[in-house]
Amino acid sequence: MKPELKVCVSSQTSLEASTVSLLRPLLDANVTMIDGDAVQSCHDYHVLINGDPRREDLTASPALRHVIMPWAGVSPRLRELLKEFPSISLHNSHHNAVTTGEMAVALLMAAARQIPPVDRKMHQLDWSPREHSDQINYVLWGQTALILGFGAIGQHVGGVCQALGMEVIGIRRDATKPIEPGLKAEVYTPDKLNQVLPRTNVLIITMPHTDETMGMIGREQFALMPDDSLLVNVGRGAVVDQFALYEALTNGKLRAAGIDVWYHYPAHGVQSCLPADAPLHELENVVMSPHRGGAGGTGQAEHLRAREMAKMLNAAARGEAMPNRVNLDLGY
Repeated sequence: MKPELKVCVSSQTSLEASTVSLLRPLLDANVTMIDGDAVQSCHDYHVLINGDPRREDLTASPALRHVIMPWAGVSPRLRELLKEFPSISLHNSHHNAVTTGEMAVALLMAAARQIPPVDRKMHQLDWSPREHSDQINYVLWGQTALILGFGAIGQHVGGVCQALGMEVIGIRRDATKPIEPGLKAEVYTPDKLNQVLPRTNVLIITMPHTDETMGMIGREQFALMPDDSLLVNVGRGAVVDQFALYEALTNGKLRAAGIDVWYHYPAHGVQSCLPADAPLHELENVVMSPHRGGAGGTGQAEHLRAREMAKMLNAAARGEAMPNRVNLDLGY
């Protein structure tokens, strides 16, 4: 019989009770879920589910080996804290991978066919876009898509690009890691980025914002790309230099862009703010989305979160490596 794996769901986690209810029936028989405060109720747990654990949460159980964040994104505070506990690994949830990938594809198609401006004209009964469609219709078939950040989201997008008849290039930290079965792609490490950009017709960014990735795409990178290219960003705004992006969109280097992640966000309770210092919002060839690529608003967020956490916990219960481990130095 396999040993018991005890999992503490901290009361600080903000994990919905419905999610825990969805999670329980998906777990192997040797996984025991313990609800309640991590310090007061649990003392021998192996896994802690907590998005922002404190030092006392990490020391309350000598048996603790894994911390699971039920969402993506790691705070600098948590990264530094966990570096003091080398025997404890940090893992985050990739439950947003499919929905974020779908947003990337939606933005890609909308930018390629300039759907928003044409839609606005049609609502005004203006059929003029029909007469010069060669200027607003970009054919994706036969083009090369470079996906910057070739993890769960990037590979999901890569599969769609492949189905559309595109060549796929992936950039990821470890180019030797296996990719999804059936996906054909050239995979390179970030230091090869500038070498493959001249072949890139469509640049799709799914990479997080870290010290390493900030400003990774700037004037030098845009200059290397073919004219009339497309860009989609569902990773983080800061990966792309906003002023270099604006120049590329106004000088013909980029035909269009689809963007779901920004440089500024409104304060809590405020519904309006400029998304960037560069006037990207004034450009008709930019398809804008207010950072809604995740699972929120789909009605399926908690089901997806529960399935992802069940995959992680069952792997640990079976003695396998738990997926989605975060590199504390890199932040993802």
